[in-house]
Amino acid sequence: MTSIVPAEAVSGHAGQTDRTGQTEPHGLPGPAGDDDGAPGPSPSPAPLAPRARLFPSLAAVYRAQLSRARVARIPLLFVATFQSIGIMVLMRGVVDGGSEARAVVAGSSVLVVAFVALNLLAQYFGQLRAGGGLDHYATLPVPPAAVVLGAAGAYASFTVPGTIVTAVTGSMLFGLPMTHLWVLVAVIPLSGAALAGLGAALGLLAPRQELATLLGQLGMSAALLLGVLPAARLPEPIGWARDLLPSTYGVEALSRSFDAHPDWAVVALDLAVCAVVGVLSLAVATWAYRRAAVR
Repeated sequence: MTSIVPAEAVSGHAGQTDRTGQTEPHGLPGPAGDDDGAPGPSPSPAPLAPRARLFPSLAAVYRAQLSRARVARIPLLFVATFQSIGIMVLMRGVVDGGSEARAVVAGSSVLVVAFVALNLLAQYFGQLRAGGGLDHYATLPVPPAAVVLGAAGAYASFTVPGTIVTAVTGSMLFGLPMTHLWVLVAVIPLSGAALAGLGAALGLLAPRQELATLLGQLGMSAALLLGVLPAARLPEPIGWARDLLPSTYGVEALSRSFDAHPDWAVVALDLAVCAVVGVLSLAVATWAYRRAAVR
């Protein structure tokens, strides 16, 4: 016996007739995934990796810069040390002792820091900007302060052997006591931070690489003339310029440590001023890095 009930009604898949007379099956999902044919929600983007923290990034940049400087900067460190010792030998024929001898030895020791942390760092950042190396750092999830502080710390650390050799040689040359040379533990990093920040800012703000090299050379010459020469023999206007030089307070702290009975309160004040100047110069260098990286 033939049934007059359609097969679709028996199987439960009866179609629905639209206005054109064609049958559209029930129970099939819409094109976007839901039962009504409405488009579903767009998938959420995958979360990005967290931004690198300051101190791990700083340590990574510091190690990379230190390994690079250890290979490429050893001859220049020898030149800086030999230059400072040569200046003390020349001044030995003019200065016999006393406060002037202390100023010469302290200024020559900090000059090693100025040669590397100010002069070479200005040239490095000037070359990095001219060659497009800042674009590489800008693509990394590294805070700008980590790049500046890591490079500045590496260059300042690189000056430690030359500064110690110069201070010991000068003390023997002028007959100064070496009892308080441990002050170099504070003088080197604080003076290095101040001079490295200044060098990085000069290299990043200079519009051309050649100008960055020139500014670095001028900064080192200022550290030579205003730091090595005794302050009592300088004209008063030049003495004002000496007070503006970041390394002056490190020179003063080291010079006072050669006294038989140093005034440690004044030494601590000089080091505190040097630390403040270092923080300000590194902040300016970080701002200069952000400014140069976005251009």
